Amino acid sequence: MYYSSAFKLGKDVCMEMLGIIVIFVAMVALSIPLGKYIAKVYAGEVTFLDRIFHPVEKLIYRFLGVDAMCPMTWKQHLVALLTVNLLWFPLTMFVLMNQNWLPLNPDHIAAMSPDLAFHSTISFITNCFQQHYSGETGMSYFSQIFIMFPLFFLTPAVTMSAMAVVFNALKGRATDKLRNFYYYYVRSILWILLPISFVTAIIFLFNGMPMTLQGAHTFTTLQGDTMYVARGPIAAFESIKMLGLDGGGFFGANSAHPFENPNFFTNMIENIFHMLLPVATVFALGFYLNRKKLAWMIFGVMTLGFILLLIPAMNAELKGNPAITQMGINNSMGNMEGKEIRFGTTASAFWSITATSSMNGAVNCMHDSFMPISGGMQMLGIMVNTLYGGVGTGVLGFFIAIILAVFIGSLMIGRSAQFLGKKVGMREIKITMIITLLHPFLSLVGTALACSFPTLTTPTLNNPGFHGFSEMIYEYASASSADGSGFEGLGDNTPWWNITCGFIILFGRYLPIIGAVAIAGMLAGKQYIGDSAGTIKTDNATFGLLVFSLIFVVTALAFFPALAVGPIAEHFSIVTH
Repeated sequence: MYYSSAFKLGKDVCMEMLGIIVIFVAMVALSIPLGKYIAKVYAGEVTFLDRIFHPVEKLIYRFLGVDAMCPMTWKQHLVALLTVNLLWFPLTMFVLMNQNWLPLNPDHIAAMSPDLAFHSTISFITNCFQQHYSGETGMSYFSQIFIMFPLFFLTPAVTMSAMAVVFNALKGRATDKLRNFYYYYVRSILWILLPISFVTAIIFLFNGMPMTLQGAHTFTTLQGDTMYVARGPIAAFESIKMLGLDGGGFFGANSAHPFENPNFFTNMIENIFHMLLPVATVFALGFYLNRKKLAWMIFGVMTLGFILLLIPAMNAELKGNPAITQMGINNSMGNMEGKEIRFGTTASAFWSITATSSMNGAVNCMHDSFMPISGGMQMLGIMVNTLYGGVGTGVLGFFIAIILAVFIGSLMIGRSAQFLGKKVGMREIKITMIITLLHPFLSLVGTALACSFPTLTTPTLNNPGFHGFSEMIYEYASASSADGSGFEGLGDNTPWWNITCGFIILFGRYLPIIGAVAIAGMLAGKQYIGDSAGTIKTDNATFGLLVFSLIFVVTALAFFPALAVGPIAEHFSIVTH
């Protein structure tokens, strides 16, 4: 019997590993042609969807009253970008604070408090979608459909547009005209996000995801208890939630809920979506600039970091909790606490790293229940903030890392800093350093303030000691990086967490985008001088290793003390008992 169960367990793990390999290979295979397609969309080249969306595009421009063919400077792009997001703030606040009397509320969901509405609004309009409420009990159908669902399209389109501006700015010529923000914005939605999410929603629908506006289903159990099962327009909601890396769950359990993620096949699709657009936009950069080797270098560095996080996390989960083993309990399935049996230990660990590396806040298991080393790897994925990254923001973040590497590498060989034929000056370097230090600054200062006011924060911790500290640092790092996930052992729906996380999300989202677009715009205005024999090559393995080293040195120097007090200390407290 023992050998039979061990053989079955080994077979299950092998199948899960095979599923992981299929997911990654399929993601790369889809990302390359999708990247080529994205480059064509932003370059204005002919695509197979033009006949469908060109008339719609013209109607949208007419409705908005904008001339999408009028080029903008990088400063005008930023004004348009911030204005688009600002317009949604009062509307979202109003709806969330008044959803109790608004229509499409069959389950009589209460209005949000002002501080929760503030946090939710900031989170939604920045594509962070960090949730301090439980989806099915915190938001009405009206709020879900008319606020969250549109923002699932509009907010990733904003960062994709900023990325497209950077693409345009890095072309080999001197100009201050970088096409039009609304041109990129509308095309990101119509040509990229809408068709992929529409097809995926149909697939999800045929795999059992509900698509209804009826209220919670009421039924009586065999024991005579009355139960309520929430439902809603899940299939359409889930497809764009995963594609746009929004991560906000219709249900509190997010993608661990069987209505949001019914089976292993839907789990594979959602896992592919974690990385699909972040990786595709990397290849889009290579196709757009005709520098494919540069794209492969970026992808290689991202993937190397991803694998270094994935292996320890999967190993820790498969070994399980030694404290459980010491109690004489069978721990052969690994650490199954907080995980769905239909996905298993290996696939759940894989999801946690793909989600935190791609800044997708969706979860198919509870991160709070992972082993300390696994939790530490999830935190590192968020803290590094450049391993695949979000939609558009992954490329923008890596662009900042490249500028820093070019500057340091040039100092090492005594050459002037130069990237893609443009000299990198002091203004660009100063902005790069500010953006590089911004994420650790916001994450660590937020955590320090939380520790400084224990009467406001300690009662919200469900776990004391090292793990409680991990919950706090994870919360602020997630907010700063716009990841949105949480350890969820934290009772975060309080004025303290809502307000502080709201402001950290705001600064952590917009300042890096502003910095990356500003640097690219400054470079675009400079004379193109081309590469020479003394120029650092930025598309080879040597430069890739330099970028990789700088990313992890900066992350280690900034975050290692916090990791030592949190997950590392918790790990040793478990293994030494």
